[in-house]
Amino acid sequence: MVRGRDQRWRDDEAIRVGHRSLAEVDAMSWQEFERYVAGLCRRDGCTDVEVSGKSGDLGADVIATLPDGRRLVVQCKHYAPHRYVASGDMQKFVGTAWLHHKADVAVFAATCPFSKAALALAVQHGVLAVHRDLLGVWNTGTPLQAMLPLNGAGQGDRAHRKRWKDTYRA
Repeated sequence: MVRGRDQRWRDDEAIRVGHRSLAEVDAMSWQEFERYVAGLCRRDGCTDVEVSGKSGDLGADVIATLPDGRRLVVQCKHYAPHRYVASGDMQKFVGTAWLHHKADVAVFAATCPFSKAALALAVQHGVLAVHRDLLGVWNTGTPLQAMLPLNGAGQGDRAHRKRWKDTYRA
């Protein structure tokens, strides 16, 4: 029990100071990734942070209250860096985040990029798509509230995407 508390403290402290590398994030299980995202939310001042930690959560892996009182619903996908979040995943989240979970702010956090169709859905429905690059930015200290206006932007231009593919598909 003591070791478990110590490990949770170490994990929280690593998030607080931004010492997780994306390689460490890739090595996490999907459950650890959900707790990691919840820790980032806590670091950024969110309260009442809950992690569902199970399948059948209807797209709400993390639910919290932002510092300004808005309800935050986060879907987490821990995929290999070379994969893409498909539009079907985004469709499911869009379908439940607003109506079922009554989100004021919806965030889809992934360890990989989003397909064009998934990104278009995120932009159309006001979901912040936190892809791998934005996840790295969030990890190193940029608060979630500062990223909210991006709403689907930030996956880079064609040259950036080619460099990314060359890096992760090699």
